[in-house]
Amino acid sequence: MRYLSDPQLRRRTTAATSKVESYNNFSAWCRFGDEGRVRDNDPAEQEKHIKFSTLLTDAVIFHTTLDMMSVLRQLAAEGWETKPEDLAVLSPYETMRINRFGVYATDEITITPEQYDAHLPDIDLTLDPVP
Repeated sequence: MRYLSDPQLRRRTTAATSKVESYNNFSAWCRFGDEGRVRDNDPAEQEKHIKFSTLLTDAVIFHTTLDMMSVLRQLAAEGWETKPEDLAVLSPYETMRINRFGVYATDEITITPEQYDAHLPDIDLTLDPVP
C-alpha cells in the first residue's frame, strides 16, 4: 500500500528497476554467441557460463567507464564545467563503439594462397594385417 500511496517511492523503484533492466539487456547484448543460452545440463558448466557472462559484461562496463572518465578529465582540463545532471544521463551500457566481432585486416584478402600439398612424405599409412 505504501508503494501505491508514495509517488517518491514509486519513482525510486522505477529508476532502480530500469537500471537492472538496462544491465540485463546490456549483458544479453554482450552474450551474443548462441544468443546467451545455456545449452548444458551440467550444473558446473551452467555456473561457468553464468560467471563468464558476468565477468565479460563487467569487464566491458569497466572499460567503458574508464573511457568515459578519461574524456571527462580531458574536458575538465580544457576548462569545461561538468554538472551533476550531465553525469546523471551517462551510462556505461553503451554499445555503439564496441565491435563485438573484432577488427580484421582485409588488405591480404586478394592474395591467392599457395596450393595445398596433401602428400605426407615418409609416412606409411597402410594398416598392418590383423593376425
